[in-house]
Amino acid sequence: MKVTFLGLGVMGFPMAGHLMRNGHAVTVYNRSATKAVKWVETHGGTSAATPALAAKGAEIVFACVGNDDDLRSIIYGEEGAFAGMSLGSLFVDHTTASAEVARELDAAARDAGFGFLDAPVSGGQAGAENGKLTVMVGGAQQDFDRAKPVIDSYASACELLGPVGSGQLAKMVNQICIAGLVQALAEGMHFAQAAGLDGAKVVEVISKGAAQSWQMENRALTMLQGKFEFGFAVDWMRKDLGICLAEAKRNGAQLPVTALVDQFYARVQKRGGGRWDTSSLMQPLSKP
Repeated sequence: MKVTFLGLGVMGFPMAGHLMRNGHAVTVYNRSATKAVKWVETHGGTSAATPALAAKGAEIVFACVGNDDDLRSIIYGEEGAFAGMSLGSLFVDHTTASAEVARELDAAARDAGFGFLDAPVSGGQAGAENGKLTVMVGGAQQDFDRAKPVIDSYASACELLGPVGSGQLAKMVNQICIAGLVQALAEGMHFAQAAGLDGAKVVEVISKGAAQSWQMENRALTMLQGKFEFGFAVDWMRKDLGICLAEAKRNGAQLPVTALVDQFYARVQKRGGGRWDTSSLMQPLSKP
């Protein structure tokens, strides 16, 4: 299939590479052209100077950028993707953004004569590189059926959860769950240290029981070692939690723990840890 990928960050670069390796004809665009050049040198395919040129002739246009405003900047206008897309084509957005912008872009896409799916991902950089992402999708069944075989190039799980916006809402649930879990894990590891326990041995034992989690298995030991250079950055987590809290104001959900953890991440940022991974919640506890 002829496809386009817009946004070659730590997630988009390998995701687009998986599309190429699975036999699709891929054209890429990135705001910083040097990344697009590097991608073509690494994977083949072609690059284009604008989103509109990249999207020309594509059956599916994928995007993975930073936030709502980044999305609008690559979609609208004479050089935006929507200006280059063909009637009957499909736009699949992997950005973690608001449900509100997903609905806005869906309406614009339908007016222009093509489909739209909001499809945020979970699994981090490692998941993108290994082709093992979880993809949460909102949109029409026929659009999902069309996109899923292609998305499977870099996904181990891909599920349609409801109309447009549902993917973003599900990603909010994901981030809410992670935030509370990581804070609890950080407090547990901090407590183990304060109590004079061998943290590694504690983790080995409790990870076999009800306390077990992906975060424990992959981040507990590095937390104890004070290493926070893995995976998803604090700056991005705060962006995502801001989206969650804003949506909660609209739908009336109560998120007291999420709001508190968001402020703990703000402390990490003030310490210069904006690019540390999310397990850095341990740092303010260990070094108050």
